[in-house]
Amino acid sequence: MIEKLLRVSLFVLLLGGCVSTTSDVRQAEPDDADAARQYYQLGARYYRNGSYELARARLELAIEFEPRMAIAHYTLALTYERLENSRLATQHYKQAVRYEPENYDARNAYAVFLCRQREFAEASIQFEKAVSVPENDNAEIMLTNAGVCMSRKPDYELAEKFFREAIRRKPSYGEALIQMSALKHKTGNDLHARAFLQRYVERNDTSAAVLYLGIQIEEKLGDDRAVAEYRDELLRDFPDSAEARHLRDSG
Repeated sequence: MIEKLLRVSLFVLLLGGCVSTTSDVRQAEPDDADAARQYYQLGARYYRNGSYELARARLELAIEFEPRMAIAHYTLALTYERLENSRLATQHYKQAVRYEPENYDARNAYAVFLCRQREFAEASIQFEKAVSVPENDNAEIMLTNAGVCMSRKPDYELAEKFFREAIRRKPSYGEALIQMSALKHKTGNDLHARAFLQRYVERNDTSAAVLYLGIQIEEKLGDDRAVAEYRDELLRDFPDSAEARHLRDSG
């Protein structure tokens, strides 16, 4: 329920003054570092626009000029993910975190990728390294990602550890609260699931998925009045949602 992995702001696109053709870039090339930067900028633009083959070509050129350019490796890894080439995505994620070990966004993206590959042990390591960077102001997001990843393994004990640490760092962080509620419901502890859901609702906007989780929890706890309240709110505020359709179909 409500399982998703979140990406933080993955990279800053340095697009000011960027040129639009390969030939123009070559004409503007005073040295290798400048050429690498311009090819990276162009590749980042193509990546952002969904032109992944064009992005790949420019980013590989950036790395030819500057082999240790971590942001180019990082963006190329994301590009290869989109191109469904896991081998090369892995290669460039490894290079990105090797050349810039304090880049917590790159480590988070690498960990999310590893989780999709079901490489849970290495994913956990990368999440923990991302969280340990002192400058990381988004640690609660990465801890929540780690919890979701461990839930998919499944390792519910470790997942709960990550969710609790996310909540400790930022008590109002809704994604961690709702993931903890879903985890407690999944593992049969619906009293605690209710408590985390109530904390979520007090501080965050609801959604169809959140209200549907509330129905499931209260059904387990046998509170018909709470079930009716969640049901009425779901049908009233999200009548076109999949959850509302499911309720109507099930009567």
